[in-house]
Amino acid sequence: MENFIFSINVTFPIFLVMVIGYILKQIGMLNDNFVTVANKFNFKVTLPFMLFRDISGVDIRAVFDLKYVLFCAIVSTICFWLIWGGVKLFVKDKTIRGAFVQSSFRSSAAVMGLAFIQNMYGSSAMGPLMIVGAVPLYNIFSVIVLTFEAQTDEAINGREKVKEACINIAKNPIILGILTGLIAALLQLDFPVIMDKTIHNVAQMATPLALITIGAGFEGRKALAKIRPTIAASMIKLVIQPLIFLPVAAWMGFTGEKMIAILIMLASPTTPSCYIMAKSMKNDGVLTASVIVTTTLLAAFTLTGWIFILKSVGLIG
Repeated sequence: MENFIFSINVTFPIFLVMVIGYILKQIGMLNDNFVTVANKFNFKVTLPFMLFRDISGVDIRAVFDLKYVLFCAIVSTICFWLIWGGVKLFVKDKTIRGAFVQSSFRSSAAVMGLAFIQNMYGSSAMGPLMIVGAVPLYNIFSVIVLTFEAQTDEAINGREKVKEACINIAKNPIILGILTGLIAALLQLDFPVIMDKTIHNVAQMATPLALITIGAGFEGRKALAKIRPTIAASMIKLVIQPLIFLPVAAWMGFTGEKMIAILIMLASPTTPSCYIMAKSMKNDGVLTASVIVTTTLLAAFTLTGWIFILKSVGLIG
């Protein structure tokens, strides 16, 4: 019961902020233009600031574990290519493929993960390490699939799409935020108080603003029309990925805070930044928002179940 209450306290406030965004849109306080501008602002400014802050504040040299970082990177890579390959084979509707892949494999590692680990262990040293291993790949792979599956002119050839994907990766603000944060952490830069507080204040806007825009942009009737892919993507995200890879993590000897960070990587809800990227890159925002809402609602129950199992077998304290 304690774990269930804890999971509820982590996931439901996130869901309720999305509900507030939805209500504000319905009563006319927010409009479509706000959603568009806020998504752009989040993607290009607040999310990169948040990732920079979270990574630059960790002593990477002291806590670095190559085996752990490589595990996070390799598992993220396997999940992405397996899901995209499966989608190519089994999803006939080409307009939803990019959104389905991204929302199935990409976790809320930064938005929810660090808070989750801190609540359980009082620190989050392994959280940033997991972010270093997984989140850059989340963004690189998301750019690739969203570029190749975008709802654009079919006449664009493969070479042009590869070029477009490379350009999008190179200028992706989230990737740049992670890389600059990693450099700052490795150099152990100590920012002046004014700069540090400015970075913190901008970073603090990322999560609530992303959730408000998801709620405001949520289209209930359209989402209901896509309930089957929503359920399928949610099952992959919350159940199938951890079912396959948590035993592998245990076999490799990961326990405690490392195991919890891996659980967050595999089984936390779809990250709100998926919606921002899907909308920005001409993919299905309705399906993406629907998966984010569904996984956020269900995660209180699924994460509690996974924590109970991990505790029962002695992999976490």
